[in-house]
Amino acid sequence: MKKLLILFAIPLCCILLTSAGTALLKNDPAYNDSLRAVYGGPASKWPKPFIDSGVVWKELGVLPESPLAPHLDSLKPLITLGKTLFFDPRLSGSNQISCATCHVPDLSWADGREKAVGHDQQVGKRNTPTLFNVWFYKKLFWDGRSNSLEDQAFAPINSEAEMHSDMAIVPSKLRKIKGYDSLFTKAFGSNGVDPERITEALAAFQRTLVSRKSDFDNFLLGKNQSMSDAALRGLHLFRTKARCMNCHNGPLLTDNEFHNIGLTYYKRENEDLGLYNVTKKPEDVGRFRTPSLRDVIRTRPWMHNGLFDNIEGVLNMYNAGMPQPKPRPGQLNDPLFPKTDPLIRKLNLTKEERDDLIAFLNAITAEPWKVRMPELPK
Repeated sequence: MKKLLILFAIPLCCILLTSAGTALLKNDPAYNDSLRAVYGGPASKWPKPFIDSGVVWKELGVLPESPLAPHLDSLKPLITLGKTLFFDPRLSGSNQISCATCHVPDLSWADGREKAVGHDQQVGKRNTPTLFNVWFYKKLFWDGRSNSLEDQAFAPINSEAEMHSDMAIVPSKLRKIKGYDSLFTKAFGSNGVDPERITEALAAFQRTLVSRKSDFDNFLLGKNQSMSDAALRGLHLFRTKARCMNCHNGPLLTDNEFHNIGLTYYKRENEDLGLYNVTKKPEDVGRFRTPSLRDVIRTRPWMHNGLFDNIEGVLNMYNAGMPQPKPRPGQLNDPLFPKTDPLIRKLNLTKEERDDLIAFLNAITAEPWKVRMPELPK
């Protein structure tokens, strides 16, 4: 009885039951081997994740294909046109900024900056998100203000601070470039150029931007040694003590929802109310879209405002429970005072555990595909 009492006093994430029912502690030499055996088996046999009541979640899994994958041959002319438009700076007012200026292939389709830089070196309000697997999101932008990739394309082109152009005049610019005649004809059957065709082509190209399979994917596909012991311990922590699965779940490691993680800066410099700016619902103050963690190590800096440039800092903040702002005098009855999501709480992870989590984040990160720049029409 005394041995059982001691066992139950140990955090569950530090205990692993073998197939024989034997409990292994984290410092047991056989612990890593057992982790490899358990997670190398079917996900239905994995340890139960630490998920809060009411959270809708999906198990982690192998990287999915783009929904366009079965249609790539028939859509090739449309995708080729979209790729060309994506890299063409003539969509901007200055003829110097393309979509690829902020979404750089070698930087995993992000830009490596704290915040995006646009027309005339104007610094934007938010960090540039990666376009990898962007087909998956049901809402676009950090604040979810766009419902589709087709609609999303209008915003940067029309923005004075970004591409400083006007979608109403972009078609007339493209019509003057003879090389686009054949591209539009191959894609649509005629050489007509209008905003809808431009955005349809851009969206089609972006839906082909899928991450490369990572060490984690290879592990799930049967390559048992593709993940290190540290990464396996990190995977187990990710699903248990670190509570990451509450928001970062499913094969793309995002719940496709919006959360307030405490970085609203309410009534202060750099205030950003996030989803509230779109919905005007008080409960949405400070909520931002949950990003996919695929390729996360390569998409620094992180958060909607690019606050963190090192992954240790990100984990340290989550470990501390993120900011939990308290209303000051005069704010007690403020319906817009932001409330950090109750899913965020102090974790008490050790330095070793945080290092293991980083090892797992590296295991879900892959080198980006090499992208050949298109030859722009003349």
